[in-house]
Amino acid sequence: MFKKPFTTPIASYEHSPQYVQGRFRNIHPRPANSPQPDAKTLWNFFFNKPADSDPASTLPVLALTPAQLVAAPERSLYRIGHSTLLMKLRGGWWITDPVFAERASPLSFAGPRRFHAPPIALADLPPLRGVLLSHDHYDHLDHAAIKALAPKVETFLCPLGVGDRLVSWGVKTEKIIQHDWWQASEVDGLRFTATPAQHFSGRSLSDGNRTLWSSWVIEDLQSSQPLRVFFSGDGGYFDGFTEIGRRFGPFDLTLMETGAYDAHWPYVHMHPAQTIQAHKDLGGRWLLPIHNGTFNLAMHAWWDPFEQIVGLAKESNVAIATPMMGERLDLQTPHTGSPWWRSCVNQSLPAMQRA
Repeated sequence: MFKKPFTTPIASYEHSPQYVQGRFRNIHPRPANSPQPDAKTLWNFFFNKPADSDPASTLPVLALTPAQLVAAPERSLYRIGHSTLLMKLRGGWWITDPVFAERASPLSFAGPRRFHAPPIALADLPPLRGVLLSHDHYDHLDHAAIKALAPKVETFLCPLGVGDRLVSWGVKTEKIIQHDWWQASEVDGLRFTATPAQHFSGRSLSDGNRTLWSSWVIEDLQSSQPLRVFFSGDGGYFDGFTEIGRRFGPFDLTLMETGAYDAHWPYVHMHPAQTIQAHKDLGGRWLLPIHNGTFNLAMHAWWDPFEQIVGLAKESNVAIATPMMGERLDLQTPHTGSPWWRSCVNQSLPAMQRA
């Protein structure tokens, strides 16, 4: 059942350069000749996906316990799934786009289902210093998770309008800080800056682009070892990555969308080669591909994002990390990880790659 999209806005957004006639917009309009999904594409997406768009067997996940989190060193990162990442920064826990739902859908009985259970249960998460939200699509904003987490979260950082959704779900207004692009908040010596992305928003047929979307720059500049992390959220490739890199780079780690791409929607989702280029534009040192391995959101094989990005990173001499879900990664000094997905691919992957 669809929920009422908004209560009274926390503030007017008329001051935002991105806000025009009640809707937000990208820096660059969609090109007139840009491919878009037609009726056949949509039919295939909903009713005729390839068999290999879902795993043939259970994905490996490293279970994560509350005790492990208590003992976790500073600057630890754990992939929980899709674009959900748990990070320990300056003694506090932060989580990005927390989605724990069984489906990335407004319906409990239909829509993309999870490939794997989260490595830690929602109820077992520690108190959270903050939640970082990129936009309001169902694979990034989970109503049930927000409701469950709200009592243990001190701060929600989000783009304009997304905070209105949180308020309508019962989150206290004083916990929410909304951001336009290039606006920043400082929390415990950390600086979070909402930066541009090329995407869209909405949770029903009637509320498209009523809320803003963003990427995020995360900086710890007060430490003896400064840290800069980029979280892409969702988006197509555009020249904004170069500008973000110019203003904030280089980055120790980029958390980059690599999944749910298609020839029919390049404007709103990057292909793997574009992810590599965006990482370079940002001045990234290590790349961690996200937005993959959890939901079936495109026509490509579920493992294709991993294989493509790993191969392209090798060709481009880009350091890449592919931790399993639940595996610890050090934000300052990441490790490569392993091709864990190959154990579930069976005969779908070419023999040369399986070797």
